[in-house]
Amino acid sequence: MTDIDDAKNQLVVANRILAREGVTDAYGHVSIRSPIRPDRFLLSRSCSPALVGIDDILEFDLDGLVAGTDRRPPYVERFIHAAIYAARPEVSAVVHSHATDVLPYTVTSTPLRAVIHSAGVIGYELPCWDIRDRFDDTNMLVVDMAQGRDLAERLGANKVVLMRGHGFSAVAGSLVEAIRICVYLRVNAAVLEKALALGEVTYLSEGEIERIGGIDPGAPEVQRAWRYWATRAGCEDMLDG
Repeated sequence: MTDIDDAKNQLVVANRILAREGVTDAYGHVSIRSPIRPDRFLLSRSCSPALVGIDDILEFDLDGLVAGTDRRPPYVERFIHAAIYAARPEVSAVVHSHATDVLPYTVTSTPLRAVIHSAGVIGYELPCWDIRDRFDDTNMLVVDMAQGRDLAERLGANKVVLMRGHGFSAVAGSLVEAIRICVYLRVNAAVLEKALALGEVTYLSEGEIERIGGIDPGAPEVQRAWRYWATRAGCEDMLDG
């Protein structure tokens, strides 16, 4: 199996995991930077994550254009991925989601911050981007590079950027870590909602988050989660080893 074949294989697994764990539904998408060309990334054609297969994966340049002659419709919001990869050379994976548990924190003044240990991977600050600030009234989709670059600028050096009334985008240095961030971001949002209803909330400290986020994505405990999620998604046979 070539590096590209392996990347496509893992990307299919990631799509299935995100769907199974409630991070994506009919919409949302995940990409990975090409392992052989840093100026390219791999992303499915326009397809619901639970249905993505190897043959659905296309290659894109950092302007969000399909590299090659495949004319199947791509995701409209591929510019999220293109702009973030262009702005953040250390990023190897990008996820865009509309997870329901997260949405309330994109339209209220209540901050979405980590309150549970497993969510320390989401980072300390989660900025919120409002497309209307720069682009007036739109359909709220990121449909070109200007909007994508503005979103990437709001993301800054963080791991997650919320999107007002829309969802979030998350980034990481590996595909496994990106999935981990997204799964526990959704769980943390659900826990935080319940905690706020009970009274005053204690958030994780910046130091705690720094230590939790410093865990190697290749560590056995992280890989254990990846295999668990892949098994739940019905694609354990696609894993190596």
